Amino acid sequence: MKFVDEAYIDIVAGDGGNGCVSFRHEKYKEFGGPNGGDGGRGGHVYAVADLNLNTLVDYRYSRRHEAKRGEHGMGSDMFGAAGADITLRMPVGTIISDAETGAVLYELLEPDQPVMIAKGGDGGFGNLRFKSAINRAPRQKTPGWPGEKKNLKLELKVLADVGLLGMPNAGKSTFIAAVSNARPKIADYPFTTLHPNLGVVRVGPEQSFVIADIPGLIEGASEGAGLGHQFLRHLQRTRLLLHIVDMAPFDDAVDPVAQANAIVGELKKYDAELYAKPRWLVLNKLDMVPQAERAARVKDFVKRFKWKGPVFEISALTREGCENLVKAIFQHVHAVQLASQAPAEVDPRFAGSDLPKD
Repeated sequence: MKFVDEAYIDIVAGDGGNGCVSFRHEKYKEFGGPNGGDGGRGGHVYAVADLNLNTLVDYRYSRRHEAKRGEHGMGSDMFGAAGADITLRMPVGTIISDAETGAVLYELLEPDQPVMIAKGGDGGFGNLRFKSAINRAPRQKTPGWPGEKKNLKLELKVLADVGLLGMPNAGKSTFIAAVSNARPKIADYPFTTLHPNLGVVRVGPEQSFVIADIPGLIEGASEGAGLGHQFLRHLQRTRLLLHIVDMAPFDDAVDPVAQANAIVGELKKYDAELYAKPRWLVLNKLDMVPQAERAARVKDFVKRFKWKGPVFEISALTREGCENLVKAIFQHVHAVQLASQAPAEVDPRFAGSDLPKD
């Protein structure tokens, strides 16, 4: 299936039904009084996050979505039925924004929690509503209110704990296949990955995290070159970035340090917050480096790259070093999760007191 992470849709909530003007007609009752009912409300439009969906492809080919209008009121005190609601199911992580202004309206982060994105119009009042002591035979009614109409932009940012960065053919797909349940396409040519891949990494019973692989970046990606710029948005919700570097490029003229610096530069140009995320250096394909040269090559790379953070030496193909890396990732992700769930600090003005802390 083609991966689609952006779509535009038009949604229309149902109009409310009109109120009714009617009077009772019964034998021997010349003035039966008003009995016109109200119109029914229009149908609402809801959006709900669905764990079983991973693309917005359904909305690329089905753009307009309309809810039913409410029925009109009728005589004999009969109110119109409400219009049927419609529910649009979208992947978890979908951002719904106004297509014209770009303002973010909703974010679907919790599965199976419906969000009303367009409200149906209220029904109009029948003449029964206008009856009073001085107006015994009202002929007033009101039309139904129109439902909301919106032009929306849908944008998917996948929910993953860890994101992979690297040049094309750096071994990201091999790595995610080695440590998770993902089965991406793997081949010995650049841009094998054409869309993001998600994989669940199992560390132990009830211990896991989600890892995301995006198409490789190239120099100029922040200006739209290559495929990576289009998918960098999927790394914005991650807690950790793994910068995977090919330590054994096919072309001897290729400098891994220059490639790594290009990735960092493009990341910084694209989004300062993404650049500031915790980032680990993963030196891959060391199985293709002679054992006697590994230590010197790694030391030289780290020195010229001027890297001060964590460094992991692995071979995704043989899975050498992958287990230690996975354990370290889980510990980091778990610590971040615990920190985010920690209770708020108590205001020192109320410390040790029984006063309310509102």
